[in-house]
Amino acid sequence: METVVLLVDVQNIYYTTRSFYQCNFDYNAFWAEVTQGRKVSKAIAYAIDRGDEKQRQFQRILRAIGFEVKLKPFIQRSDGSAKGDWDVGITLDAIEYGAQADRLVLASGDGDFDLLVKKLQDRFETQVDVFGVPALTASSLMDAATNFVPIDEKLLLSPALRQR
Repeated sequence: METVVLLVDVQNIYYTTRSFYQCNFDYNAFWAEVTQGRKVSKAIAYAIDRGDEKQRQFQRILRAIGFEVKLKPFIQRSDGSAKGDWDVGITLDAIEYGAQADRLVLASGDGDFDLLVKKLQDRFETQVDVFGVPALTASSLMDAATNFVPIDEKLLLSPALRQR
């Protein structure tokens, strides 16, 4: 049975699905699709912690599905900008766990991960599936992936009434 590692860039997926489809990503449908016929060796959802109850409920849902939830505090800078991304953490975990798996599934549209995808394929022969909103996913990441899987209605909680 093929082993799979799931890594989800929660903020990226949240903002791209909300921006393009005006609805939320369906983590249960995603889990069902990517784990069918596979053994999950690791599943991590990377999120920013703002400390509110709605987020804690969402994190409990992710854990109930099967994800380990890794949190970073939300940092508001004095100039009004905000900081809070998981690029380095996702990269480190992808190399650690992806090297030991047959397949790594990355849910993100962030083009910074194209080099990571290539490294996993070239160095460890790991197949890498990338899930992202096509119009908001870096073409370099789509090109680097073994398989690019578009996030569309089947992976959304409420399908958009109007597609762009």
